[in-house]
Amino acid sequence: MKSFGARAKGERLARMRASEQWVDGEAAEGPDGRTARPAGFRNRGPIRAGLRDASAPRPTLGEFLCGGDRRVPSGELPLIDPREAWRHGPGRDLRAELRVTWLGHSTVLLEMGGRRFLTDPVWGARASPSRLAGPKRFHPVPVALKALPPLDAVLVSHDHYDHLCIASVRELARLQPGVPFVTSLGVGAHLEAFGVDPARIIELDWWESHLFTGKGAGGAGAETRFTAVPAQHFSGRGLKDRNATLWSSFVIESERERVFFSGDTGLTDQYAEIRARFGGGAAGAGAGAGRGRPPFDLVMLEVGAFHPSWCDIHLGPRNALEALSLLGGGALLPVHWSTFSLALHAWDEPAETLLELAPAQGVHLVMPRLGEPVHPARVDAVRPWWRGVDSRAATGTELLSWPKALPFPLD
Repeated sequence: MKSFGARAKGERLARMRASEQWVDGEAAEGPDGRTARPAGFRNRGPIRAGLRDASAPRPTLGEFLCGGDRRVPSGELPLIDPREAWRHGPGRDLRAELRVTWLGHSTVLLEMGGRRFLTDPVWGARASPSRLAGPKRFHPVPVALKALPPLDAVLVSHDHYDHLCIASVRELARLQPGVPFVTSLGVGAHLEAFGVDPARIIELDWWESHLFTGKGAGGAGAETRFTAVPAQHFSGRGLKDRNATLWSSFVIESERERVFFSGDTGLTDQYAEIRARFGGGAAGAGAGAGRGRPPFDLVMLEVGAFHPSWCDIHLGPRNALEALSLLGGGALLPVHWSTFSLALHAWDEPAETLLELAPAQGVHLVMPRLGEPVHPARVDAVRPWWRGVDSRAATGTELLSWPKALPFPLD
């Protein structure tokens, strides 16, 4: 299947093997030459003791199909059309202020430094290699791909289906043929297979950076730097490519602002190292160093698809708050929830848990409606839009349909 992507080879593979995150395979003893541990990327660890509940069994296929309560909303989610707001920019000019538009799951349009960036674009109907089976999205994306404004870059954190969608990448490559794709080591092989010009693919190892200079797609633009930083997760799009590509969180810096995007991750003390490296306000002169400003103006952390048996690879809302503390605070935009059912918890549980715990910790929550452009610094309260969803007329949303051969968790 084309949606599985492609394996790295040649210079790309050589660069991957040179990474500190890469571990060579170990062959098992015996004449058959079986591999006990295949080569690939590894979390750097150590993983916190007790982070994953070893006594909690992983959900069975039957539980994924039928288990859990309220895993999908029974009514329609409120969607905002952002196009009119986008036409006017985030202030008097595009550089005026950080603005963010959450479009569902981990797909976010970020406007900063006179540039526009799109994270983990997924417009597909399912987070799956198949159009006929797999987790089905709860809601349409608030805006069509063809209605997006000109982009300065597309960020792809890792290769899982709910973050790297073949249909979305192909359409973006067609509609915006000059847009660069910034991603983790090895993921470029998939992007090339999906039709992205190799010259437009920028693959980063942890702690590597790429600097965007010159005018942005909107006509303005300050220098903006992307840096791949550690995350604690895994990768793979099929049964035989586990950890064949790298996964990353990302730091995005302009002259005035600094933003953190988690991709997918479990709670890791490496986030304290990220804070140490980027602490002291945003990048550039006059960015707030020494004024008690958090290292990040906006922190986007994944909060959904959690389960006790895999808390080492997904945060969930409670661990997201601890991750935010390790990063040094900042406005928190929770992502990776309310679009696909990828675990057994209620669809709105991540939001309710955050709303219960965050105020006591002094956390500045930013929880807009889908498609609603917001300036994080101006958000002074959370309006729990999700609470009215299940009281609306049911939409008949399908729960789940899974290929039998795929392992869990999928993301």
